[in-house]
Amino acid sequence: MNRLASSWLGPLRLAAVMLVLAVTAVLAAEQLPEKPARFFNDSTGLVDHGVADQLNELLAQYERESSNQLLVAIYSRMLTDSSLEDYCTRTFEKWGVGRADRDNGAVLFVFIEDHKMRIQTGYGLEASLTDAECFRIIEGMKPFFRKQDYTGGASFAVAGMIEATKGEYQGTGKTLAESHGDPQVWVLVLFLAFILFSIGLYFYFRIRGDHLYDAKGRRRVQSGQPWYNWNWSSSGSWSSGGGGWSSGSGAGGSSGGSSFSGGGGSTGGGGASGGW
Repeated sequence: MNRLASSWLGPLRLAAVMLVLAVTAVLAAEQLPEKPARFFNDSTGLVDHGVADQLNELLAQYERESSNQLLVAIYSRMLTDSSLEDYCTRTFEKWGVGRADRDNGAVLFVFIEDHKMRIQTGYGLEASLTDAECFRIIEGMKPFFRKQDYTGGASFAVAGMIEATKGEYQGTGKTLAESHGDPQVWVLVLFLAFILFSIGLYFYFRIRGDHLYDAKGRRRVQSGQPWYNWNWSSSGSWSSGGGGWSSGSGAGGSSGGSSFSGGGGSTGGGGASGGW
């Protein structure tokens, strides 16, 4: 019995080592995309930038109205050795598209160099954005892509996905990103609050009643001139002035448009795939 066990031990060890090496090779060759910051994402730059921004805002507004999260993600190629369906399913799960209590998300994946695309749907949209409807949208995109009209194909897909899922759920008037608050905005608010607090402390210790204190000692503020109208000059003295807070419009437009925030949604593998 021991001899029989020994005879099998060598091949089993070899098989285990080969399995580990195979799994390691697959993991090394694969890279799942990071969760995007927008609803419409084109890493290739093939879609007209103005149209891309418009589609991003359209999809953001649609989430506000319906709570459905519809995304477009265009990449040069897949970074995996697995199938298109498996790759898109696991990417969808990583991003958590759709709300956790509704699973109402869908993603259009496009891989330009591979000439492959897929619409991946969440559990909650399978009744409206059916496999057959996804296939119809995919087929409708093909003529655009074959002519390298990626702007037209993406616009066609967005319109089709919105039309198919209308009325399924009711929105809150905000995207999940807007409901949670933008972390960058909160950092800016806290920074401004710190600055105002520091200015307040400065004047608290420099002013008592109608007296103003500088490096040369105490000086009485002139009657009728509140302390906040006094400015420190380069000569080391205080003088009255009309300066104050002002608002203005900064140059440039928005910094990326409306943001996407996954809500923990899941997919059961529904959708359709195609190529061109």
